[in-house]
Amino acid sequence: MKTGPVKLGRVSLRLVATRVLPALALLLAVGAGVSKYLDTSLQGEQRAAKESVEAARQATEAILSYRADTVDRDLNAARDRLTGTFLDSYTSLINETVIPGAREKKISTNAKVPAVASVSATTNHAVVLAFVNQTVTIGTGSPTMTPSSVRVTLDKVDGRWLVSGFDPV
Repeated sequence: MKTGPVKLGRVSLRLVATRVLPALALLLAVGAGVSKYLDTSLQGEQRAAKESVEAARQATEAILSYRADTVDRDLNAARDRLTGTFLDSYTSLINETVIPGAREKKISTNAKVPAVASVSATTNHAVVLAFVNQTVTIGTGSPTMTPSSVRVTLDKVDGRWLVSGFDPV
C-alpha cells in the first residue's frame, strides 16, 4: 500500500494546513484590527461632536452676552474660551469698540443658544452651527431680540475645546 498525502480533489491537506489556514487566520486578524480601529475612531469622533457642541453653546453665549456695568469682566472672561487668531481679533474688537460703546451707551446683551448642530468633528477639530437669540437693551429702552446663526470652529487645546473661528451665516 502506498502512503502519501491525502488528496482533496487537487489540493492536498498539507497545502491547506500549511498555507491556506495561516493565510486565512492572518486575514481574519487584520480584519479584526481594522474593525477595532474604525470603531475606536468613530467613538472618538462621536465624543468630540458631543463635547464640541456643548463647548460651542457655552462659548457663543459668553462671547455675545454682557451687561453695561460689567462689560469688561464679562467679555474678558469669555476670552478664556478662545484661541489662535480669533482670540487676538476678539480682544481687539472688545477693547477698541464693544467695551467703550457699551459703557457710553449703556448697552447690555443677553444671548441664548436654543439649538446647536455638529457640522463636522474629529478628535481635535470641530465645526458647529449655533442658532442664537440675542436680546439687546440700550439704556432704559425696550429690549430688541434678534435671531441669527453662527458657524463656530473649535480646536481642542490642552484637553479643552476652544473657539478658533466665529462666522455669522
